[in-house]
Amino acid sequence: MDCAPGASLSAARVGLNFQHGDFRSARPRSGSSIASSSGRSGALVVQSKKKGPEEWSYPWPKKITKDMQKDALNLLCRYKPLPVKPKPVTLPFEKPIIDLEARIEEVRDLANKTGVDFSGQIEELEQKYHQVRQDLYKNLTPVQRLNLARHPNRPTFYDHVLNMTDKWLELHGDRAGHDDAAIVTGIGKMEGMSFMFIGHQKGRNTKENLYRNFAMPQPWGYRKALRMMKHAAHHGFPILTFVDTPGAYAGLEAEETGQGEAIAMNLREMFGLKVPIITTVIGEGGSGGALAIGCGNKMLMMENSVYYVASPEACAAILWKSAEAAPKAADALKITPTDLKELKIVDEIIPEPLGGAQYDPETASKNIKKVLLRHMEDLLKMDTQSLLKQRHNKYRSIGEFEEFANLDSSEKRSMKPRDAPVPEEPAEELLLPDGLSTSKPANGFPSSLRVDGVPVSSVEYASAKERAV
Repeated sequence: MDCAPGASLSAARVGLNFQHGDFRSARPRSGSSIASSSGRSGALVVQSKKKGPEEWSYPWPKKITKDMQKDALNLLCRYKPLPVKPKPVTLPFEKPIIDLEARIEEVRDLANKTGVDFSGQIEELEQKYHQVRQDLYKNLTPVQRLNLARHPNRPTFYDHVLNMTDKWLELHGDRAGHDDAAIVTGIGKMEGMSFMFIGHQKGRNTKENLYRNFAMPQPWGYRKALRMMKHAAHHGFPILTFVDTPGAYAGLEAEETGQGEAIAMNLREMFGLKVPIITTVIGEGGSGGALAIGCGNKMLMMENSVYYVASPEACAAILWKSAEAAPKAADALKITPTDLKELKIVDEIIPEPLGGAQYDPETASKNIKKVLLRHMEDLLKMDTQSLLKQRHNKYRSIGEFEEFANLDSSEKRSMKPRDAPVPEEPAEELLLPDGLSTSKPANGFPSSLRVDGVPVSSVEYASAKERAV
């Protein structure tokens, strides 16, 4: 630093704070030792603040008090109440409600300042407010419901678990050196019965979202979930899974360590677990990342949740080459609970408080608990074979198809015709016992299946063949 001859900085000493690389001017604190510069003109006094000890992050505090000993297991939980209440977030479609709220407050302030009675106007505005709010949230579009499912203040998996359970103990690790924070697992007790809880965990702020990887599990997260499912099946605990993820993490490391294999393994193993499984979508359920813990006997969805194979933004970018077409894609994807129940994918829709679960998390959790216990009561009455068969049939019945259907020409317009001519060769008739036959062309592959000369499906043909043999 250049200084004029004879200038002295001893009267206005400058301190630089080097903590965390932040160079800020700071005044010398009382009791701090700073080298005297009274004997030298033009000297610069620099104060270097030592970096203090890092914040204690281990679940157990350094000192255990008597109050902590009463409920010591809660200290193992990393999920703590936020020191500051999260700020309210207004979604774009909620602007009419916010405008009415501001108008009501404005009239009340005017009444307080002037002393004029505006009770009639205030009552009229409040009635209009409640009516607009009712109409808005009861007639949400798919993209508006998607925004509610992604609401920053929406209750997370941990919020629901702590509201529903009487006792809760979190379990960690995949026993292979990893513990994915995006998936939380543990044993909880409700109404005197133990359950295995498994769910995606989103963060409540940026710091938590980074720690939880925005609820996008790595392969070891799914392996941890599978380990807990097998543990539950071994001990006879019913399994409750909660879906709230935009999808499995698609990073390079995740693909290198077997993301697809981990998801496929979960899908296969869940169909063989001999305990009841109920899946609840509490936020957004994205693609295979949601399905990897979602193959259960019952599928439940909260009123303002969504379930999709691809996000509307991704679908719009692929089909319409623009993310601005997301509302159109959301309508076409059928992602809402009402649409999915009509398609017989969802068994029941769990109601939420008006405006979304973020307005009353405890009531939302109570609604989930009530529906879960009712469905679990029915599943516990089934024997093991009936339970497995019901789970298989549920997913085998999803979707519609028709064999030997004659497509209309308008439905074939996107099919590219074959360039090379197709040789018409007489088919060789293969006779099988008891009236079974199949037409076998020159390429060696059966082109049609018949029983007593009548075309049948492959399933019917196999059944008839088995009876004949």
